[in-house]
Amino acid sequence: MPESNNSDAAQSPRLSSAPWLAAALSLPIPGLGQTLLGAMGRGASIFLAVAISIAIILWQDLASLFSLIAFIWLWNIWDAYSLARGTTRSFLPPLFATLIVVYVSGWIITEIEPDKLFGQADRAAPIARGMLSPDFAEQESESRKERGAFEVHCSNNPPPTTTTRNDGATITLSSSCGEVDDTLLVEGNGFWPNLETEIWWANPIGQEQRLTKAGEQISITTDDQGAFTVEIVVPLAIPLSHDTGEPQPHAVQINQTRIIGGWQISENGWLVIEKMGETIAIALVATSFAIFFAIPLSFVAARNLMSSNPIMLLVYYVVRTILNIVRSVESLIIAIVFVVWVGLGPFAGVMALTIHSIAALGKLYSEQVENIDFGPIEAIRTTGANWWQIVAYAVLPQVVPPFLAFTIYRWDINVRMSTILGFVGGGGIGFLIVQWQRLAQWEAIGAAFWSIMIIVALLDYVSAKARERLV
Repeated sequence: MPESNNSDAAQSPRLSSAPWLAAALSLPIPGLGQTLLGAMGRGASIFLAVAISIAIILWQDLASLFSLIAFIWLWNIWDAYSLARGTTRSFLPPLFATLIVVYVSGWIITEIEPDKLFGQADRAAPIARGMLSPDFAEQESESRKERGAFEVHCSNNPPPTTTTRNDGATITLSSSCGEVDDTLLVEGNGFWPNLETEIWWANPIGQEQRLTKAGEQISITTDDQGAFTVEIVVPLAIPLSHDTGEPQPHAVQINQTRIIGGWQISENGWLVIEKMGETIAIALVATSFAIFFAIPLSFVAARNLMSSNPIMLLVYYVVRTILNIVRSVESLIIAIVFVVWVGLGPFAGVMALTIHSIAALGKLYSEQVENIDFGPIEAIRTTGANWWQIVAYAVLPQVVPPFLAFTIYRWDINVRMSTILGFVGGGGIGFLIVQWQRLAQWEAIGAAFWSIMIIVALLDYVSAKARERLV
């Protein structure tokens, strides 16, 4: 920025005639010379810039940035000298230097590592696949699980090597007992033909695990007669610390699933539909509750209606302050409080959104009340009408359409907010997403994401059209 004459500052006559004295005063305390020259805001800004920069550098141990402090300090001396001579320097150089300190510190504090973003992109692949293949619909199918008994640590009476199922299918093991890491040959006959088949292991307490070979899950395809042969290794299905040395009944498990009909909504799909309905209901009920409290609060939070006497003005300030405080607290934090208070579930979510919506709508409504035409109010007031009559006949007719528009807009916002309340136990679709994320069920999460996007987009369109007609 170009230099300019500083004719407005109330300068000290002594400093104005001694520019070097002003510069010397800014040497030990940045901004002191500017302050004594009458530029108090400028002096305070320079002092804060230096103080904040030094604090950040010491906090983050960024000794290499002290050169920027030296630059700001020297600029401050030059600026005091110039100001005493009636010239104002551009504040951009010290501002940029301070911003560099702030942003370098912010970069370090937030642990930004671009190499992880690109070098570990493969970790996001399962999520991307889940988004592209959401588990919302599936073809009608049937499944079967057949087990062949196997004993870890051989007893005097091990199970037979061949197990025959009720439908005639057989599972034959090369040995019906053995130790961990033994190799087994598994032969199956009479299974569903030409079908991908998974090999699992079941331990004595009913836990099942998919068997792998060379790091890949074992999957084979049965032949035309439903037969297969596969080689497996006995897994460590029970930790060694729990192994008493006694014979334990395990089993080789054969899993098959085949398509028998058309498409249908999957189990996870029904869960998504149920929880999306719960999410919309949370938003709807919370918005409805909030309206009944926000409307009366909005009138006492409108300055033009509450300035007729000191008591009403005090009430205005109290209500407006409360609304601002509550509105500043994120609904997710409020939800945590209600989860502890009333327990997990949608009720906690409804209460959290209700409290936040009362504050938000109260502020929006009150601002609309403050912007109304004051003519009708004065006209009705001259008739001797009381405060309630003024509100009923002069205020309400002007604010009903914008109130409806704000309400619809808030419901739209609450639908979006309620989708994440489940992350802290507030019910809705977010609760499912948290559970599926822990289980790495990315296809189910994909179904939830797509449902959220579609529902939110539809509601946004509907609410926008409704607001257009009301405003």
